[in-house]
Amino acid sequence: MTRPLLIIGAGGHGTVVLDAARVAGLTVLGLADADPARRGTRVLGAPVIGDDDDVLAQDPAEVLLVLGIGSTADTARRRSVYDKFKDREYSFATVRHPSAVVAEDARIGAGTVVMAGAVIQPRCRIGENVIVNTGARIDHDGAVEDHVHVAPGAVLSGNVALGAGAHVGVGATVLQGVTVGADAVCGAGAVVIRDVAAGRTVVGNPARETL
Repeated sequence: MTRPLLIIGAGGHGTVVLDAARVAGLTVLGLADADPARRGTRVLGAPVIGDDDDVLAQDPAEVLLVLGIGSTADTARRRSVYDKFKDREYSFATVRHPSAVVAEDARIGAGTVVMAGAVIQPRCRIGENVIVNTGARIDHDGAVEDHVHVAPGAVLSGNVALGAGAHVGVGATVLQGVTVGADAVCGAGAVVIRDVAAGRTVVGNPARETL
């Protein structure tokens, strides 16, 4: 029997993760959030049980975790929270909305969420704690490392590589064979035609590095 899920983060992204988990047939025990005002409230009917300490009170053998913490550019907080619980021997679920199209041979790591309408094509390798957000598309032979966020409507052409913690913004396009380095940011709507160095931010069409 599959262990029930606890979702860490009860804001907007956590709500979308909750909905995806439910329509995928997963049992959600509740959510946790750092905001004390959310304790005791409900999200789509699911209880907010408390904060990280309340999650740590759960037996790691009895629950699976998934992050409901989104990111607009900086993915460091998601990475920090993920590592905190992983180091304490908690396991993370992979959540895939049933409307997502995922190739049979695609490999998807623990803690990754694949949202409604997303497409992941053959020979893709997706790491841990990745967000493949609503309607995002990752074409053949994509290599996406841990803690990446591919935002709603973003498009990765074939053979694109994203380093750990990279962020590809809403509606951005990364062309064939481009590498985006670790912790780099491709701004919303950017058209990325050449490699992006680690830690850099590019915006525009064609995408250029910000000063």
